[in-house]
Amino acid sequence: MSARELDAAGITDPALRASYAACRALLAEHGKTYHLATLLLPPAKRPYVQALYGFARYADEIVDDLASTCSDAEKAAELDAFAASVRADLERGASDHPITRALVDTVARWDINTAYIDAFLTSMRMDLTVTEYATYDDLMTYVYGSAAVIGLQMVPILEHPGVPRAVVEPYAHDLGVAFQLANFIRDVGEDLRRGRVYLPMEDLALFGVDREHLARGVVDGPVRRLLAFEVARCREVYRSAWPGFRLLHPASQECMKTAFRLYGGILDAVERADYQVLDRRVAVSDVRRAAVAVPALVRAVRARRSGVPA
Repeated sequence: MSARELDAAGITDPALRASYAACRALLAEHGKTYHLATLLLPPAKRPYVQALYGFARYADEIVDDLASTCSDAEKAAELDAFAASVRADLERGASDHPITRALVDTVARWDINTAYIDAFLTSMRMDLTVTEYATYDDLMTYVYGSAAVIGLQMVPILEHPGVPRAVVEPYAHDLGVAFQLANFIRDVGEDLRRGRVYLPMEDLALFGVDREHLARGVVDGPVRRLLAFEVARCREVYRSAWPGFRLLHPASQECMKTAFRLYGGILDAVERADYQVLDRRVAVSDVRRAAVAVPALVRAVRARRSGVPA
């Protein structure tokens, strides 16, 4: 994280600056698409968005990337201890943890509802005990905490002048859900190898597919039709989120539109790969990222120069 961004955000304490820098490093390493989109925000906003991502990624690593020798019970104990410390730090408004310190500061500066943080931690805990979801509604219980609340946390940071927060939040909710559903489609094979299936069991049954069928790693007609169905539903959620962008501050709109287009590109990549997601992980190409991000950067700079700074 550049000193310019931290200075612009009014972050002066050395320990706090180090915490924000650590969050940015997690985003740059693990969330390349989202990191690219955040660069379209005014410098003063970037650290706060990166803090939210860094916290989320840190918790996710406890669940999925902790040493392979650790059992689920050991991961659960680690996650529970981290969650307890986060809740205590949010309550007292300060933290000594290298990642949580930036989160606590961000929550306080932007008046973010701490219930969103709690919902996220609850969903992370579900990943250690729940391996499948019977219905789409059941899945949405998990997705609310794992993704929708991320969008909701972003709303005050992005700003929405003249529009009540409650009006903007449904669009932010849907955008978070759409991002998560796209990830589920892209990561079917990877998630299955971790013992989880995020596609609803009722959907699998509709197309004559079960876990064993997916585990064969063959994208046959039933699997292809299942995935095409999931892609179509995900696109519907994306479409429901789009109108919300015009409610945001002009200086924030290009960031979110770029994230929308790049994450939506995951679905395009899945289709181009003929739904071959059981034995590989498709990705949006660097060429595509540049083609979307460069014109958006020009528009974002123009918006910052012509409008009231966000």
